[in-house]
Amino acid sequence: MRFMPSILRVAALSAGLACAASAMATDESQLVESINSYRSQPQRCGTQASSELPPLSADPRLILPASGAVDLQQAMARASYPMVNVQAITLSGPRDAQSAMKAVQESFCQVVLNPQFIDVGVSRAGSEWRIVLARPLLSGRLGDASAEGQKLLELLNAARAQPRQCGGQPFAATAPLAWNATLGTAAEAHSRDMANNNYFDHKDRTGGTPGDRAELAGYSYQQIGENIAAGQDTIRKVVDGWLGSPGHCANLMNPQYKELGAAYATDPKSDAGIYWTAMFGAQ
Repeated sequence: MRFMPSILRVAALSAGLACAASAMATDESQLVESINSYRSQPQRCGTQASSELPPLSADPRLILPASGAVDLQQAMARASYPMVNVQAITLSGPRDAQSAMKAVQESFCQVVLNPQFIDVGVSRAGSEWRIVLARPLLSGRLGDASAEGQKLLELLNAARAQPRQCGGQPFAATAPLAWNATLGTAAEAHSRDMANNNYFDHKDRTGGTPGDRAELAGYSYQQIGENIAAGQDTIRKVVDGWLGSPGHCANLMNPQYKELGAAYATDPKSDAGIYWTAMFGAQ
């Protein structure tokens, strides 16, 4: 019995450390979510204007020490991250994710709005932060566009089967989507157009919207929606990116949608290399 107080003190200390680590991890994930929310809307950065950008995927290989000098190329090589481009933002002073995001917007908007970046890693030590953004080589082994689209459907249905929060909005589990070949054709055409013409937008080069493309393909709809992604070379990365972006997450969890068509297209001359479109519909 004499040792019980010591045991209890150790347990309380361990719980306190766990809570602190959890809070820090939450701040880091909140900053990733804030960056993705910022990228998901057209922004003005200095004299430049950006269009909607895909969400960055959190990659643990990009989590580097929050302070001190780091050789990015060596760090990427050690982490076995096959990068094409990498850049780091270091912040000193922000006490929480909201303050860190404000500093990013004020001083590093050009970095986080660079469409070439696909992945992100955030680390924090007190008021020191390091945000690493990178674009990997395309290394995924993909099947044809339609086959990957139907695999994407499987992952989206698995996501819809679980209740979740999309940003601050709660969603109940909902019914699975059915594959629709007409939507698949429209999705593949839009992915191909983005890849071949090096842009990323729900509006195509003629100003056409997802609804316009669905109608042109022959899909008569009551509801239509679209998620797009760029740079991710596996369906898992695509879905994880959408689930981490409140707007994309809300779209894929929307119970009003009943059908889906999806496809990817590649073009090595484009900024992102690979582009994805998922079209959600209800007739």
